[in-house]
Parts: sequence; structure tokens; C-alpha cells
Amino acid sequence: MTKAGQATPKLRSRRYGAAIPLDELDKRLLNLMQGKFPLQPRPYRHVAELAEVDETTVMERVQHLLDQRIIRQVTPIFDTRALGYESMLVAAKVDAENPHRAARVINAHPGVSHNYLRNHDFNLWFTIATEPDSKLGLEGTLDVLAREAGAESVRQLPTLKLFKIRMDLEMEGDTRALSTAAVAADPVELDPQPYDDFDVAVIRTLQGDLPVVEEPYAPAAAALGIDQARLLDHLAGMQERGLLRRVAAILYHRRAGFSANGMGVWKVPEEQILDVGRQMAAVRGISHCYQRPTYADWPYSVFTMAHGRSKEECDAILDSIAETHAIEERATLYSSTEFKKIRLLYFTDEFKAWEREHGGV
Repeated sequence: MTKAGQATPKLRSRRYGAAIPLDELDKRLLNLMQGKFPLQPRPYRHVAELAEVDETTVMERVQHLLDQRIIRQVTPIFDTRALGYESMLVAAKVDAENPHRAARVINAHPGVSHNYLRNHDFNLWFTIATEPDSKLGLEGTLDVLAREAGAESVRQLPTLKLFKIRMDLEMEGDTRALSTAAVAADPVELDPQPYDDFDVAVIRTLQGDLPVVEEPYAPAAAALGIDQARLLDHLAGMQERGLLRRVAAILYHRRAGFSANGMGVWKVPEEQILDVGRQMAAVRGISHCYQRPTYADWPYSVFTMAHGRSKEECDAILDSIAETHAIEERATLYSSTEFKKIRLLYFTDEFKAWEREHGGV
């Protein structure tokens, strides 16, 4: 565990290599593509207008950034909880001499989207989701994974309040910009929302990589047998209902220059969690902010994820939060190995296949 004044953990290199030099237009486009990719027939033209360049230049640059593995994908981001999936952050205590074996077991589940080795006795941290009609359910799935991975102990850390979930790296600003707070927002509702078979068909067709073409939504519309205008109108409705969060570029953090991520955990008095969580979530360099349960040996009720170009920049973001809220009991867990990071795919056959093979159901 890393606290103020303790030794710096060694940060191992991630997959896909070191940061790639980016010019000012690259940085501007990456900022826009993370947050301003619209539900319009020609979204790249809209981005081009904001960047004050032409549409062809934007598309060529975006394709280059994809080829260079700076952009991971341009994709719709659907809301796991709104779709009725059960999801959770899990901390597992596995063999410190061979965590890779446990990681392989856990990674095999199709609902595991992130899995990291972190500097803590609970050394394997992963997020997992199970389908609404899962026969094992989330609890049963975790029982199977813990047994097969040989985990000594598993700590379940479900979301009690969601203050922020928006992976949006600040490409143009400096450390001060990352530490700056915007207007605090209220917690996000977590209840499942109603959806129908056509919503499922849209998700199955559209999830994954959008092509870098003038009309990237057109192929999905054609596959669904509808015109593009109807698809865009339906997606706008899904966004209003909370099923679709946004369409955005997802980046390879390290290649984009953000080589460090620190999970800051905070002991916040119960009566202050709502106010403090809202304000922490407003900080530009924080991508995720949640209230999670505490345990006798784990007093930290608020979790924040900070991203920086270095460990020092992550520390600066989290130190600024600590100073603002006068929180002394806290810790920062750094990831040393990324075992898995994917965009979750919904309504696939892989979930039921895993349950048949591993759960006998």
C-alpha cells in the first residue's frame, strides 16, 4: 500500500510500448474525439468544425492515430448497469509469486473487462459483469473464479454510489489543469432501465469499432435494415434513457502519454461522502469516482482513479484532493501489470458458454 511519504512502487511497462510524440492538432483531436463525437450523419465534419480543419484531415489523422495504437477504438459506450448487468470491482489475494496464473483464469470470463496487478496484499483487482439472465449470478460466478484461480481471499467492492465514470484524458492541459475542479455533479442513478429486442439488436450491431468513413453509422443502419436517420434518432433515445452513455474514442493511455494510473482510496466520514464524492468527481484528472463498502481492515469508502503522464502527476492530482478536503487517512494503489483491458461486449453467446463450461449450468 502506498501512502504519503512511502517508497515509490516500481511501475512496469505496459503493452503497446512507450508514448508516441503528438503535435498540437493530434492533441486537440484526441480531446474532441473523447468527448465531442456526435450522433450525426457525418460526425467527423462536426469534429472538423470544432478543430478548425477540414473533414478529410480529421479522418486521416484519426486513422493514423488508430494505426499508431494511440486510439484504441472509436465506439459507442453503453451503460452496463442500465442494461441490467450485475457488475462489481473485486480485489483478490492471489499467489504473489505467480499472479499470472490467477489472472489467466479470471481473464477467461467474458465479463471481466479490466484486470490489474496492484501494490497491495489484495494484489489482483478486476471488474466483472454478468448478464441479466445469468444462472450463476455474480456471487456464483465469483465463487467459481475464486476457486479456479486459487484465491486466498476475495473482497467484493460493489458500487454504492456512482459519482463519475468518464475516461477522458486531458491531452492539451498540464498538471494544474488535471488538478482543477469543475462544477460538482450529483451521483448517477444505477437502476436498470427498460429496453426491448430492437435495442438489443442495435447494441449487438453497433458495439465494437466504428469505421473511419464519412458516415460511420451507415453500415450498422444497413445491417439493421433501417435508414441512418432512424438509427441516429434511436441512439439519441437510448442516450436519453441512459442505455447509451456516449460515442467516443478510447485511447491507449501509455501511447497517448499517460503512463501512470493511481487508484486513490479515501476514508471519508459517512455524513460527508455525498458532498466530498461530488467534489472529487469534478476534478479533471479523475476518471472514476465511487462510494464502495468498507470492512474492518479496509476503511476506505470513496475510490477515485487518477491518470497522469507520470506517477508524480498522479500524486499531484490526489495530493490536491487531500489538501482540499483535509483527508489524512488514504492510500494510493498503483498498477504494475495490466492483465486485461477491453470494452465489454453485451448480449453475446460467450457468457452462457462460460457458465456451461465452468459452472455446469
